[in-house]
Amino acid sequence: MADTILITGGAGFIGRRVAQAVLARGHRVRILDSLIDQVHGGAPPEGLAAEAEFVTADVRDEAAVKRALAGVDKVVHLAAEVGVGQSMYAVDRYVSVNDLGTAILFQQLIDARVRRVVVASSMSIYGEGLYRTVDGSVVEDAHRTGRPAAAGSWDPLDRDGRPLVPLPTPEWKRPSLASVYALTKYVQERLTLTLAPAYGMEGVALRLFNVYGPGQALSNPYTGVLAIFASRLLNGERPLVFEDGLQRRDFVHVDDVAEAFALALESPSAPGHVFNVGSGRDRSILEIGTALAAAMGRPELTPETVGKARIGDIRHCFCDGRLAQEMLGFQARRDFGEGLADLADWVAGQTAQDRVAEAKAELEKRGLVA
Repeated sequence: MADTILITGGAGFIGRRVAQAVLARGHRVRILDSLIDQVHGGAPPEGLAAEAEFVTADVRDEAAVKRALAGVDKVVHLAAEVGVGQSMYAVDRYVSVNDLGTAILFQQLIDARVRRVVVASSMSIYGEGLYRTVDGSVVEDAHRTGRPAAAGSWDPLDRDGRPLVPLPTPEWKRPSLASVYALTKYVQERLTLTLAPAYGMEGVALRLFNVYGPGQALSNPYTGVLAIFASRLLNGERPLVFEDGLQRRDFVHVDDVAEAFALALESPSAPGHVFNVGSGRDRSILEIGTALAAAMGRPELTPETVGKARIGDIRHCFCDGRLAQEMLGFQARRDFGEGLADLADWVAGQTAQDRVAEAKAELEKRGLVA
């Protein structure tokens, strides 16, 4: 049976692919998006599905949200400000859009109830990922204490000063909210899982790891790291890498993420659960910067390590995806090398303003880089 699905933030990088995935399954799609200048330049982006109904409005606009929910069966909630660094100084903006926006959505859902709400959460809520000591003990609350000494380690250490060993991070790992962005995503997640069942709806949260692929906002210096690197390379500049570049992340293709949302919308086992969505492979930031430079035909533009850390950044966090595989039947299938080549091909046909140095200077001015 075909459903009508509202996608908030549906004109964004992920939202557009989710819309395509849902439409391909025979459903109807309505998109609500404010087309913010930092991401879209105020205009609808390429790749927006023609079959989707489009509503230009802010998720904090109660009347617009009420109208957008009319006749809707399910909701994918993606509308959010995105960026760990920027969230640490644009505090009111991030809290307003992400948390007030989610509250307004659910205030309207009290009267216009749907069957299921799937919200985009984030791996950032974990803070540092899961670790173990060299003796084999699991550590959930690893943390670092600022910039290391000249001969020190960027990695979290145990009580004896030995580096902890990073492990894939599962959903049961306790949150450690190290940035305003992480705080707001956790609130979005908990509002969904608390309010949906209270009013007879089903709630699901997907904790997304580092999503990449064609279609990211290349001129937004607070978007995904691969898009930021691509913007630098496109302008003939070396990617800037904080710390020593050996911090490890999990990169998952946007097409795989769209499939995860489609499964979360339809799986009978999904309601009430939180699922990691990643590739299950970890790579260093230095490694992916070097690989992207090669894919874009600029291997001489090797990443430049800054040797400083941003406040709110974490060292290692990558995905344990077994729960999503067992309960949703989700497994990332896109090969990273092929995905990187597709991204490079797409970037070659784009233009982008390189605002990375500007963003870095803004963070430094506010004491958020040390």
